[in-house]
Amino acid sequence: MKFPVSAALTAALVLSGVMAGTAHAQADLRDKAKQNFQVIPSILPAVKNNAVTREKVELGQMLFFDPRLSGSQFISCNSCHNLGMGGDDNVPTSIGHGWQKGPRNAPTVLNAVLNVAQFWDGRADDLKAQAKGPIQASVEMNNTPARVVEVLKSIPEYVTRFKTAFPNEADPVTFDNVAMAIEAFEATLVTPAAPLDQFIEGNDNALSADQKTGLSLFIDKGCAACHNGVNIGGNGYYPFGVVEKPGAEILPKEDKGRFAVTKTADDEYVFRAPPLRNIALTAPYFHTGKVWDLEQAVAIMGASQLGEQLKPDEVKAITAFLHGLTGRQPQITYPILPVSTASTPKPE
Repeated sequence: MKFPVSAALTAALVLSGVMAGTAHAQADLRDKAKQNFQVIPSILPAVKNNAVTREKVELGQMLFFDPRLSGSQFISCNSCHNLGMGGDDNVPTSIGHGWQKGPRNAPTVLNAVLNVAQFWDGRADDLKAQAKGPIQASVEMNNTPARVVEVLKSIPEYVTRFKTAFPNEADPVTFDNVAMAIEAFEATLVTPAAPLDQFIEGNDNALSADQKTGLSLFIDKGCAACHNGVNIGGNGYYPFGVVEKPGAEILPKEDKGRFAVTKTADDEYVFRAPPLRNIALTAPYFHTGKVWDLEQAVAIMGASQLGEQLKPDEVKAITAFLHGLTGRQPQITYPILPVSTASTPKPE
């Protein structure tokens, strides 16, 4: 005997099938994401050979914002790595000492502790080494280690804070300790809880439908081959122009990337894959800073790295996904810096 099936029951059965299919698709996409990416951990990452203590972080924060680390006493770390602007300066190349323009776009300092190395060419193994470079570079802060130490030792509060942060050292105000304190502070500048992180952890609604499409394309097209891991990049070196080199404006012939570090021919025009977390906040893009539009940057990468002219809807979807990599920004209180004394060296 056959029983009639009501329209309402039929609709419910159809809807349950759709929902089951949707749930299965969500689970598959989440599994793919987990295979390629990791969420930013809820605890701060460990820093090699540098215990991250509260006293060291507080000192490092002051030093990060203190322009007296520069020869002109006008430029601080925050000048080029502005923590209110995504951890960089949002200009093609940074403006340094004497209004000189730097050779490359400033990378973000946010989540930099998660990178395999620092700078576009990876010439600094860690944030300690990275912190020392701009202070001494004539095109950037144009100072010397000896002068930095002289300035800091002329300010009693800094002397006290170095003794507190490095309690087992007889003479703690050193250039090495300046770098270690800045590294400790920068290790706290992580941006957890991005929509992608929340999606990986089980929140189906953290990403929009367009962002989920973009996530699937990002993996399936091959973007995740270079941009993967916890920082969605920053953990490997790749040629810029695997399939087709972009024009000279985006890839100038004189900047051969990692070749300057290794002197190996295979490293010509090889750069560290930039981390993509918070990428929507850090225009302009690429090491030259010549591309201001994120969709344009995606299209260029499709052609140069994947050998594919991405369709307009694919570019839009991948770009939407990249907006889902913006995490919770660190809430930083601008420090009140100690006053210079009569013995503090004057600006140069």
